Amino acid sequence: MRQIELNDANAHVGALVRAIACELERTLSDKGEVCLAVSGGRSPLPLFAALQQQSLEWDRVSVTLVDERMVPFSHEDSNARLVCDALLRNAAAQAAFLPPVPPYCAEIADIDTSAVVAELNRTYRQPDVVVLGMGEDGHTASLFADAPELPAGLSLSEAPGYLALSPRAAPHKRVSLNLSALLGARRVLLGFSGAWKKQVFDAATLEPTPALPVSYLLHQDRTPVDVYWAP
Repeated sequence: MRQIELNDANAHVGALVRAIACELERTLSDKGEVCLAVSGGRSPLPLFAALQQQSLEWDRVSVTLVDERMVPFSHEDSNARLVCDALLRNAAAQAAFLPPVPPYCAEIADIDTSAVVAELNRTYRQPDVVVLGMGEDGHTASLFADAPELPAGLSLSEAPGYLALSPRAAPHKRVSLNLSALLGARRVLLGFSGAWKKQVFDAATLEPTPALPVSYLLHQDRTPVDVYWAP
């Protein structure tokens, strides 16, 4: 694990954008194509605004999400909608988008999330570069400490892919990449800011604990993890 401390929000975004672009270019050089998995929520909006301007071979880039809420595409909490509105613009409009939840699924009442996950894993494509955030409770992706499905999500005996989660303290049912999938990437980039999140992160560096699911990313030597944070 490598930690990079930045002075402010602008430096934080700039460093992350450069790191993502570098990893995408490196993978394109090696493989000819690349799959980028990003996080949703409001925190990545400045990152997306800067990343969409990068001069990359976006037509050889596929973008997906590390997690998604089981809501319609039109819903304000839809991560897919956020990515389409905030990232897949300008130069990045040429990228292919692979939403974890097909738009028609979330429109159906009482959708069987397990059926969605089964289809996702049948056609699963391993992301090459994963960009993660971290919540103030130590969750990352939708691997929440209070989700009954967390043990399966953190088990490295599980095949890389998605799983369904039902966190008690967060709205909506979710689908999320499991830990095996996150660590199946060539590189993981974790970004966060703020003094409280730094305290949570520091606690997570002490030992792996399901109370802070992000800790499992930090206590492994399978995949390089670069941590970008700012006060």
